[in-house]
Amino acid sequence: MDLKKRTIETPEAKPHTIKKFELIEAYVKTWAQKLLNYRNCDGIVFIDCMSNSGVYQDIEDNEVLGTPIRIARYLSTIMQEYPSKKAWLYFNDWSDGKIEVLKARLPQNTSNFTITTSCGDGNDLLKTIAANRSKHPDANYLVVYDPYTASLDWEALTPFFRDIWGEVILNHMVDADSIRGVSQAKNKTAIDKYEKTYLTSIANLRLLGSNRVAYEQRIWEIIKSLKGPVNRKYFIASFPFFNRKNTRVYSLIHCSSNPEGFKLYKKTAWDTFGGKSSAKDTHGMESLLALDFDEGGLKSQTDEYCYFVKDIATHLCDVFNGRKDVTLEEIWNVLDNHPVFPSDGYKDKVKRELRSFHNVKISKQSMTFPERRK
Repeated sequence: MDLKKRTIETPEAKPHTIKKFELIEAYVKTWAQKLLNYRNCDGIVFIDCMSNSGVYQDIEDNEVLGTPIRIARYLSTIMQEYPSKKAWLYFNDWSDGKIEVLKARLPQNTSNFTITTSCGDGNDLLKTIAANRSKHPDANYLVVYDPYTASLDWEALTPFFRDIWGEVILNHMVDADSIRGVSQAKNKTAIDKYEKTYLTSIANLRLLGSNRVAYEQRIWEIIKSLKGPVNRKYFIASFPFFNRKNTRVYSLIHCSSNPEGFKLYKKTAWDTFGGKSSAKDTHGMESLLALDFDEGGLKSQTDEYCYFVKDIATHLCDVFNGRKDVTLEEIWNVLDNHPVFPSDGYKDKVKRELRSFHNVKISKQSMTFPERRK
């Protein structure tokens, strides 16, 4: 291993980090195309307020490009196909050195493609962009908020949840930071960080112990409280990332008031993970069968951090237990509103699973589910 290749400006990108790059890149490619083909959208705004240098080395010392360079190069190319639309990209990092490395790899600005780089607090950048959003009145925004620790500034993010038409991809460092850090926080700086992130006292947080689900639910509660009017529909999807030791390190949370973006993000995540909801190594447990004492048969194992198509089918059987002639529209609507399960791109696979393993009768317009004991 040539450690000389790795510097502060070009750090190591572990496999789960590379998978994160791939997910965001894949999502942006479809997100951008959909919006740019939408008549009422004049342009797109992509913000990576904690961008790093955009250049990394993998575990074998091969160069890996990060989110900003991948996105910038892709958007600079496709904007040539949309001369009447515009794209504005904002990249920021604390380090001058990292920004200089990034700038050397970015494409040139054009008449309808503009990159702005800055060095400083990413939260300040978000506040400045939000305050000047009249510059892009009919644009759609996508914010990537990827802090190095569990440090979230809700004041900076609130306009992008509530007032600005767009989406937020938020990295929640619950396992890599909060689970351990909350219990060990002693000084005021550390305590303030966690209280600011979770908007509650350190005493309340310590009561959560290592309950990562409770931490995640707290983040969801905050987002929902900041989305604006109570009756405003808002969609949140979350997917966990695992390191080489098969330990969960963080979740990538997608927030949007647009159901199409929500559905697209779920599909993209499952595609990125190879037809499942995470890259966790389940060691084939999903294929093992166990005796189901309630149903009197065999059932496969379920891992709440790595769902497969079989789990989507089981969920539908639970929801529609014993119902006859359920319309496909109602069935897919259940998945469209689920925080993890996709419908787009997976309907045929789900149908095959339902027909083959759950004896669901499927017609062109509906499904009939056999009754199962509860």
